[in-house]
Amino acid sequence: MQACSFKNEIDSNYYCQKLKFSCIKENKIALFKTSKGDFEVELFGEDNPVTVSNFIENINNNIYENQKFYKIMNYSQLKFVHAGVNPENSFFIERNQTLNKTSPLIPLEIKFQKEIKPRYKSPIKNPSETKNLVNIFESGSIAMVKSGKNNSSSTEFFFVTNKIPELDGRYSIFGKIIKGLDVLKKINKQDFIKEVKISN
Repeated sequence: MQACSFKNEIDSNYYCQKLKFSCIKENKIALFKTSKGDFEVELFGEDNPVTVSNFIENINNNIYENQKFYKIMNYSQLKFVHAGVNPENSFFIERNQTLNKTSPLIPLEIKFQKEIKPRYKSPIKNPSETKNLVNIFESGSIAMVKSGKNNSSSTEFFFVTNKIPELDGRYSIFGKIIKGLDVLKKINKQDFIKEVKISN
């Protein structure tokens, strides 16, 4: 656990301490094993330390093990694949004692080019500003589902199979598939995550 910070500004260390987990400030590789096959995701811990730290804690607590992809949205040029428990959060409630948390909200975390720290709880809607984001939605991007205007769900996430600039700056994009994108494109609502492991 890191020492308490007395800075006035709210940063990743503040949120990691508040949410009681260690801040992961380096990129990691997560291996997803699914009923359709495996794929690898690079997690952007350097740019999104709070979101990635929360996600890795969920992995370490086996939150995603044997969980279905609960919502698939198919469009002509784009597919959304949702996972991370289910919309009613019943599984999360059952696991609360294990997690020692009470459904925390993770702050929206967005990083800009040429800025040292991410911005928190501030959706970016101006197209002229979204051009300066470090991470945008592209093929294989993973982001946390929103919970209210300024926060992310603590467990639920989604993948996209193509660019979707209309959503850039409104979600915490915290990783991208680097191997096995074809597996993601084949996933349907009957499929499930067998397990997720951090490989480095």
